[in-house]
Amino acid sequence: MKNIGQMLKQAQKMQSKVTEMQSALEAHEITGGSGAGMISVTLNGKGEMRSIKIDDSLITAGDTEMLEDLIVAAVNDTKSKVETYVAEEMQKVTAGLSLPPGMKLPI
Repeated sequence: MKNIGQMLKQAQKMQSKVTEMQSALEAHEITGGSGAGMISVTLNGKGEMRSIKIDDSLITAGDTEMLEDLIVAAVNDTKSKVETYVAEEMQKVTAGLSLPPGMKLPI
């Protein structure tokens, strides 16, 4: 029984850390881009878009399809960076706790 009590305490402590991390993720912003910096997208750590910047030269070019492709590439680049950041932060919170494949903590 003592082991179960220790496990419960450890689980509560980890839940507290996860809650703190969720708040920190909302505040943390990550920027990615495409087109050699002509498009930049900023997402918070929860994947919510905060801003997008488009170089004026792309708007005057009149090539809508290229602009759309660059925006998609910039969002995907930033999303990848956010996922990497969240995985690194989660590793810190779980202190190397191995979760079964496919299992994720609620973030």
